[in-house]
Amino acid sequence: MNQHNKQDKNKPLHIHLGGDEDEHDAELLDEDGLQGDGEIYDDGEVEVIRPQARKTDSPSTRGRGLRNQPVEADDEEELPPSKTKIKKQMHELRDLGKELTELGKDQLAQLDIPESLRDAIREMHRINSFGAQRRQIQYIGKLMRDVDPAPIIAKLDAWKGKSQQHTVHLHRLERWRDRLLENDDALTELLAAHPQADAQHLRALIRNAKKEKEAGKPPKNYREIYQILRELMPEPD
Repeated sequence: MNQHNKQDKNKPLHIHLGGDEDEHDAELLDEDGLQGDGEIYDDGEVEVIRPQARKTDSPSTRGRGLRNQPVEADDEEELPPSKTKIKKQMHELRDLGKELTELGKDQLAQLDIPESLRDAIREMHRINSFGAQRRQIQYIGKLMRDVDPAPIIAKLDAWKGKSQQHTVHLHRLERWRDRLLENDDALTELLAAHPQADAQHLRALIRNAKKEKEAGKPPKNYREIYQILRELMPEPD
């Protein structure tokens, strides 16, 4: 390589494309021949390679940003219930349906349930075979899946509470009757709390009830004392 070529190699390269407009564009080139926006012009003699921008939609990178982004809680799909949970719910509905078969006609009429379920419960009362009863309970449990159990459970709980209250009241009357037969002071206490009671009639019933018990006779007077106590002490609402 001669000396002249060495000197030219050390000089900056000026590219002239002609015209005022081209001269203005040439002034924007830097020492590497790049314009401000990274583009390179070709003068037809010097092959200048334009830098390639990184592709973001290549198969190796496409969608990677979406997978790496955190998923919003609102976009998360609810997971289906597990098989164990579904089985537990089915058993609970079956047990609830079985409880409905133990209700009386009046209570059953107060429940807002489909007619198909009501008919299935009535049919249960006509079945005597144990195996058939078991299949009918399964069928009732299946019908219960289309019913909102909350109002039914609330109604049953209310009835249970009233039943417990009723039982407590009956036991209270029984204790009073036993006290009247065992302790003479109990009648005085009862008359003081309920002055409207017929004291003479109560004394006769108590005397006759004691004789019935000693003789082993039917407890006619014993039961009548209980009825009088129910009238004197009615069950609270």
